[in-house]
Amino acid sequence: MTKQRIAIANYAEIPNRLKTGRSAYDLAGEALAALLAKSGLALEEIDGLSVTAALSEGTNPFLAAYMCEALGLSPTWLNLSGTGGCSALSGVMSAVSAVREGRCRIAVVLSADAPSTNYRADFGAQRPEFQEPQAAGRPPAAFGLLMCRYAHQYGLKEEALAKVAMVQRGHAVLNDNALPKLRTPLTLEEYKASRVVADPLRLLDSVMFCDGANALVVTSEDEARRRGWSKLAIPTAFAEITNFNGREPLADITESGFGHLAPRLFAQAGMSPAQVRMFQPYDDFTIAVQMQLEQLGFCERGQGAKFILDTDLTHQGKLPLNTGGGQISAGQPGLAGGALNLVEGVRQLFGEGGLRQVAGARNALVTGIGVIPYGRNWSTSAAMILEAA
Repeated sequence: MTKQRIAIANYAEIPNRLKTGRSAYDLAGEALAALLAKSGLALEEIDGLSVTAALSEGTNPFLAAYMCEALGLSPTWLNLSGTGGCSALSGVMSAVSAVREGRCRIAVVLSADAPSTNYRADFGAQRPEFQEPQAAGRPPAAFGLLMCRYAHQYGLKEEALAKVAMVQRGHAVLNDNALPKLRTPLTLEEYKASRVVADPLRLLDSVMFCDGANALVVTSEDEARRRGWSKLAIPTAFAEITNFNGREPLADITESGFGHLAPRLFAQAGMSPAQVRMFQPYDDFTIAVQMQLEQLGFCERGQGAKFILDTDLTHQGKLPLNTGGGQISAGQPGLAGGALNLVEGVRQLFGEGGLRQVAGARNALVTGIGVIPYGRNWSTSAAMILEAA
């Protein structure tokens, strides 16, 4: 028996803003209202909800339930996703399973965060004992160390990292939802003049925290067609791994879970990296984009810089990269940033990219990165291939 196809059938995203003074609940309400207006859904028709954990709400184990109370929802399926920048991707796949199993009919994957207003993250675990005393409590320090190790093994090409930042900035200029202060073109000279934050990582290699929210509808293809939703994005492949190489006493920190999951991801989709029409990777730092290109099979290890310099990554090019500007140039709305590039991939597959629309947008590869462990690469790696239906 053929499995029922489950689709992302609608989306909404509010503009990224700095220091709104609002809570994640409030921003989520704005995103949900935009989703209802865009989709024609009634609030009572939503019977499934996946909520992304939020830095601005601290380590709140009841966030998903409180979100239902705040928004007036009464779902028959509820999920709290807590894998950092992978949360939205994992939330979508959990919603796919819930719809397929009949636990709900219309699921919403909702991500909202306000870390530029209220940063309440308490990571716990090993951080207070090992990382924070060494001033490595925040991601830039960890990624600075990662870049140092990568440079030792393969060398760094500043021009390649600059190109990632400049291409994505060019896309953000065309994105009305990007932070206004980032909606100006970026030059190589400006990139090189930006201050070093955690040697060799520069300020313009990094994201800027902001407040924002987004939402996606997950339902069966049959239900979507019945409602007249003619634009659909089908998740045709998904792979995820957490704590890759976690038991190795001296792991290579330049090796992430993407190298492990790539073969099964592309096998599920029945395609190769060369057939990917656009790449929407999680991009908290430019080096993460370069490493994902290598480990997902677009090029060999250590050849990411050459691939970047040799490839047209603009929305008109061979491999369009983060066509909404990514988090680096649109802003990172905390852990809701994990859905930023996912929403952009869906937008492109729907043909709603406006001036940055990718021609022949038939598929998209979207990734997530989550959690920074001690003495390792990022903890969770997740990747999804979407196809237009």
